[in-house]
Amino acid sequence: MNNFSIDINVDVGEGVGNESQLMPLVSSCNIACGGHAGDNVTMRSVVKLAKQHRVKIGAHPSFPDKENFGRVKMDLSCTALFATLKHQIEDLLSILREEHITLHHVKPHGALYNLVAVDKKAALVIIEVMKSFVDPIKLYVPFQSVIASLALENNIPIVYEAFADRNYNADLSLVSRTKKEALIRDTDVMFKHVYGMILNQKVIAVTGESVPIKAETFCIHGDNFNAVSLLKKLRINLEKEGVKIR
Repeated sequence: MNNFSIDINVDVGEGVGNESQLMPLVSSCNIACGGHAGDNVTMRSVVKLAKQHRVKIGAHPSFPDKENFGRVKMDLSCTALFATLKHQIEDLLSILREEHITLHHVKPHGALYNLVAVDKKAALVIIEVMKSFVDPIKLYVPFQSVIASLALENNIPIVYEAFADRNYNADLSLVSRTKKEALIRDTDVMFKHVYGMILNQKVIAVTGESVPIKAETFCIHGDNFNAVSLLKKLRINLEKEGVKIR
């Protein structure tokens, strides 16, 4: 029996409406705060659910593009990107203050998440946003990414994240959603995928290569088909192997 502990996070407040089922199964959540989805009503509702289930709360800012669900790269100036991200996070923070809850982390969404993993200019905007807050807030980042390196250089606390429901390329980028192998929908495949990353600190890429990876938190997308049943089975399988969810 192994003595591992991990965090499981989920993206919520994105209009799916399954948060009441997801919250008992996760230990942290990323709340859409108006960029790709969400508004003050949805944020407040999800915050209350997270508080009820003692789930750590993160902000999930995005390119301001609800039409494309934040999954298309936008050509914004650094100033404009900073302004929208700061505004989105502040909107969530104002609700958290009302509920007497602290913001645990920030996790960029979609195209922005993928961009800051490889693009220094965009990643530096995220760094400046994080530095603009007085209280230390963690940043969920991919292993060996540009944003991770910059955060460490700027003394911003990071948490390495991997995806339970997404396949990887050999360079640790996520397989494009335009490809049929992008999403993992099978519970046994998902468990093998996640447990391999926990136990061996390696992920099997779609090319078949075994690639080193580190992760302390694992994400399942709340809008994934059958996210609730996938999460339930994943937790059962992990706990059978002695992996604790924290």
